Amino acid sequence: MSEQRKQTAPPTRRDFLATAAATGTALAAGLSWVPSVHAAGSDTMKVGLIGCGGRGSGAAHNVLSSAPNVEIIALADVFKDKLEGARKNLQNIAKNDEKVKSLGNSVNIPDDNCHVGLDAYQHVINNKDVNYVILATPPGFRPVHIPAVVAAGKTLFTEKPVGTDGTGIRKVLEAYEEAKNKGLGIVAGTQRRHQLPYLETLKQVHDGAIGDILAARCYWNQGILWKRDRRPGSSDVEYQIHNWYGFPWVCGDHIVEQHVHNLDVMCWALKAHPEKARGMGFRTPRDPGYGVIFDFFSIDYTWPNDVHVISQCRQISDCVNEVGEHLKGTKGDCHVNAYQINGKGVVSRERQRSAVDPYVQEHTDLIESVRSGKPLNELKQVAESTLTAIMGRMSAYTGKKVTWQQALNSKEDLMPHNLTLEALPEWQVAIPGKTPLI
Repeated sequence: MSEQRKQTAPPTRRDFLATAAATGTALAAGLSWVPSVHAAGSDTMKVGLIGCGGRGSGAAHNVLSSAPNVEIIALADVFKDKLEGARKNLQNIAKNDEKVKSLGNSVNIPDDNCHVGLDAYQHVINNKDVNYVILATPPGFRPVHIPAVVAAGKTLFTEKPVGTDGTGIRKVLEAYEEAKNKGLGIVAGTQRRHQLPYLETLKQVHDGAIGDILAARCYWNQGILWKRDRRPGSSDVEYQIHNWYGFPWVCGDHIVEQHVHNLDVMCWALKAHPEKARGMGFRTPRDPGYGVIFDFFSIDYTWPNDVHVISQCRQISDCVNEVGEHLKGTKGDCHVNAYQINGKGVVSRERQRSAVDPYVQEHTDLIESVRSGKPLNELKQVAESTLTAIMGRMSAYTGKKVTWQQALNSKEDLMPHNLTLEALPEWQVAIPGKTPLI
């Protein structure tokens, strides 16, 4: 059973967006959109889900709601109970969800297509019938899983972020180039890029509504999130994977796992990645069950043309909370997540309410692009947004300035080599000024 402390901010990204669900087809440039409810085409998407926790089950439900001719046929997870829970839940959805039934979609997962363990992902990827893979494992595994999916030539939906260190991001960028050469479709779980109010707001910004961007700021400040107690008899590896949010090797810390959404908006708005980061952060005394992650980060990023972006993220309860993004330009300002430019709304509330859930739309966009022969490939942009968050963490952990090239070429490799379920190095809380920059 997971345990969660009282908090006033939304505990999940789904809760945060519940009142602003929207639609939009993100094309190659990431800005143009065309309203789309269902992807066209008759080719059946046979889905394999890797990572059967709450986000994985949610993503599987989303793909079943996104387009006709979708069938979930395979599951993989480290833990058997997670897999069995997802299987039962998805079977119930297929039987009872009216939207899913209206699309003619189904869940047919035989025992032979259920795989448990650290190598379970390989069985799903190698399944000749699977042509659409969802990766919803903890982020530390994505630099292993993404290249494997690309090598197998499958369509991929990967959750964000896509790594926890520079070593992993280099592997993902190599996979991006291979996927581009193969013409594969890849969409990431940065759902704001598939959300109509964000798309229309940033289109106006890029069209010059606020002039040249001079500065920006973004936040994800909220209360403490969840922890999971150690299961009786579990090894350190099993405990840390089950309680993955508390450990940087598998989570990246909350600046990477969660705040990446806001930093992705900054990369999107500024059409570039940052050049350097100077940051701070710390961990106040707290229950050791929450692992070794920091409580807060405050980063001053420098983008090209000396544009500074102030980034804050915090997980401390009973404090003032804010989640969002702001831009300051030569001709005005934009409150991006409020969809306002110079104080005026960009998208009416009626259109916001009537739009498709972006968690569904991102799958619709991917399937539609593949069936039309013009597959989306968002892997580079999500890799760069992830590295933006990583370089901020590196600066805060060490107390040093970190450049883009330092982060990208870093020898830091948090994923344990030859990982098994039996042994794991002990992880320590980073100490600014003492933790080395690798």
